[in-house]
Amino acid sequence: MRIDYDEKAKTLAALTGGEQDVIALMATMVCELHHADDRFDWTGFYRVTQPEVLRIGPYQGGHGCLFIPFSRGVCGAAARTGQVQLVDDVDAFEGHIACASSTRSEVVLPVRSADGTLIGVLDIDSDQPGAFDSADVDGLTGLLRQTFGG
Repeated sequence: MRIDYDEKAKTLAALTGGEQDVIALMATMVCELHHADDRFDWTGFYRVTQPEVLRIGPYQGGHGCLFIPFSRGVCGAAARTGQVQLVDDVDAFEGHIACASSTRSEVVLPVRSADGTLIGVLDIDSDQPGAFDSADVDGLTGLLRQTFGG
């Protein structure tokens, strides 16, 4: 099963319309994403909770890391640079944090509020190498903009 980003946008709009609470939005999005695609082994948000620090937010899958500094890992790189991180092979990513030994590839996108403030990152891990592509980046970027306004 592979996600249909256009359909998921409609579903998320119906579920989250009018909601302003960021945690509620994150939890709803994660649930919808995680169950929409067989490639998605771990799906979750890491929230900016203090300068240069990410903490686990709503997620689906096995346990995630509780704390990630901006200076470490794929999630930290996305937060630090403000750029999407599309990683075909996590073992080849210098500084990768192995929160789950089953992770082979990952995509991490910065999440911004309507005023452009970085509020966290969306992290999707796969147990398959090279699982994500530019269509996923585009689709997920659109869903994040629709839901969080950034």
